[in-house]
Amino acid sequence: MSAPPLAEAPPAAARVAPAELALLVSVFVIAACGLVYELAAGALASYLLGDSVLQFSTVIGVYLFAMGVGSWLSRYIERELPAQFLRIELAVGLVGGLTPALLFTAHGLLPASGEAAFRTLLYALVLAVGVLVGLEIPLVMRILKRQFSARYALKDLVSQVLTFDYLGALAVSLAFPLLLVPQLGLVRTGLFFGLLNATVALWAWWLFRAELRARRAQGWACVGVIVALSAALMGAERLSSWAEDRFYGDRIVLRESSPYQRVVVTAGPAGTRLFLNGNLQFHTRDEYRYHEALVHPALAAHGAAKRVLVLGGGDGMAVREILKYPGVEQVTLVELDPHMLRLFGGLPLLRALNGDALNSPRVRQVQADAYTWLESHDEVFDVIVVDFPDPSNFALGKLYTTSFYERLDRHLSAGGYAVVQATSPLVARRSFWTVVATLEAVGLATQPYHAHVPSFGEWGFVIASRRPWRRPTALPAGLRFLTLEGLPALMQFPPDMARVAAEPNRLSNQVLVQTFEEEWGAVQR
Repeated sequence: MSAPPLAEAPPAAARVAPAELALLVSVFVIAACGLVYELAAGALASYLLGDSVLQFSTVIGVYLFAMGVGSWLSRYIERELPAQFLRIELAVGLVGGLTPALLFTAHGLLPASGEAAFRTLLYALVLAVGVLVGLEIPLVMRILKRQFSARYALKDLVSQVLTFDYLGALAVSLAFPLLLVPQLGLVRTGLFFGLLNATVALWAWWLFRAELRARRAQGWACVGVIVALSAALMGAERLSSWAEDRFYGDRIVLRESSPYQRVVVTAGPAGTRLFLNGNLQFHTRDEYRYHEALVHPALAAHGAAKRVLVLGGGDGMAVREILKYPGVEQVTLVELDPHMLRLFGGLPLLRALNGDALNSPRVRQVQADAYTWLESHDEVFDVIVVDFPDPSNFALGKLYTTSFYERLDRHLSAGGYAVVQATSPLVARRSFWTVVATLEAVGLATQPYHAHVPSFGEWGFVIASRRPWRRPTALPAGLRFLTLEGLPALMQFPPDMARVAAEPNRLSNQVLVQTFEEEWGAVQR
């Protein structure tokens, strides 16, 4: 019996050469870097300009257009492909890595009226980075085809490169909100990935050192960019602090990022302020006006509430007011961002502001999205307090739709009341009455009212129930704003805030988001 034939060694073309593997790994890295710059620009635009949907949409659109321009321009690069690739990597690492830092600095230096100049800089940087990133992949493909023509047919080349490209994009799209921004912040994240681009350039310098003409100069260029980005990375925290100090004015006592938002707390002679993504949430000099107006007209009118649900309000201020009622046995607080609960339930400064309400044995904390939580639970409550941010984007706008209020209605007891903060009936008149019309569209009776909060101006609220609201006969002791005698005045709307025609806000159209943007945008211009 003859022995089986020995297995033949794979041909040289079937083995992955180190240079080939290095280039494919570089595709993974540059794809990750390119997406980080895009996400960082969109996130910064959202933080500093508001309306995250609009900012991300325009930034992504401009970026993709610029990538197309870069891909088209790559046809004109015909000589010294490795050297050109090295230079592009250094350029994209420098420009892309510094983009968040430059935007933060510009926002800190520009006056309040400089939004147009800031937008110009934003889109100029996005265009520049997009063009450079668009040049990268076509050059890598051509280098691979030139170096390893025996190994690759065109279809295999495109498949390999795009596979690594998409894998890099997937990795960073998951890491950006869950790891990078919470741990590093936007400025340091940009600089870190700029360093990765510069490292790819240094890698290319080593791989193709034999065919580079000005090898020494290009090596020093790699070292120079790496040193510059490293120095910027070491000073990133100081830069971020300076830019935020300029933006917020008062001394910043807390600045942290969660996967959902940037949390900043400032302290000054007039008091303490909370900002989420750059938007003021409360000022201690007058927040009691807002939270007393939000909670007590509904809770006092019920008279015997035992179970209360709070949606949003992770700062614990609304819970503080609810706990003034001894008859309330349990408050269920549903908050999307666990970071808020940790801050306002753990830090002494913030616990003092909410009266340590979040640590009360009567409070049950739930870390969940309110929309999905209402759908997946069947508990019934005597009073529901809805304290969401304004409907400035579609993610928030869904919390003001008929779909959401139908879910809310299912959790309301037969004699219960729900109360919703509903933006300013003076500044955003149609938006306010759209919220009222939306609640009425699901069959709830409404009682709109308003209160003056100096930090925000005239602010609106809506009580919704299956029975008409009735004026309470008593309020908790120690309130600083509300009185029984003053309640009827809150229910009266002068001509400039009187009801106007408005269609309900539905999940299918989200008319409220557009109306809100138009009305508040007109004030800011």
